[in-house]
Amino acid sequence: MSINLTVNDKDVTLDLDPDTPLLWALRDELRLTGTKFGCGIAQCGACTVLLDGQTRRACVTPIGTLDGAYVQTIEALDGPEAEAVQAAWMDVNVPQCGYCQSGQVVSATALLQQIPKPTDEEIDQAMAGNLCRCATYVRIRQAIRQASDALEA
Repeated sequence: MSINLTVNDKDVTLDLDPDTPLLWALRDELRLTGTKFGCGIAQCGACTVLLDGQTRRACVTPIGTLDGAYVQTIEALDGPEAEAVQAAWMDVNVPQCGYCQSGQVVSATALLQQIPKPTDEEIDQAMAGNLCRCATYVRIRQAIRQASDALEA
């Protein structure tokens, strides 16, 4: 079965089993390895991508459901929110091991695109399910607040 979708502004056709998870299509077929495998059951957030502008766990999203969809991965994340998040991430020194960072950054960017000035509760809600093995949650929240402030300035 051929699945046609747009990934990072490029039209692609995937000839894979429709049950193939998007994560493996991205990593194995398209060689976009920024999206990470963490748990395989949508519980850790390492595989988070934007699907038609909304966060989605790629490890449990079958490509057969994506014909015509737009997928954006960490490799092509751009715009003022993404730039503010990435700058704040470095300034606050969020990453330690870095494994979860692509999913964290994608989720934080999506949050600021939808809610430019989120409350702590909204941050916690948006970032829930994005697990950090190094437990840098306080710095993650601080970086999101800093990115929000930078966008407001």
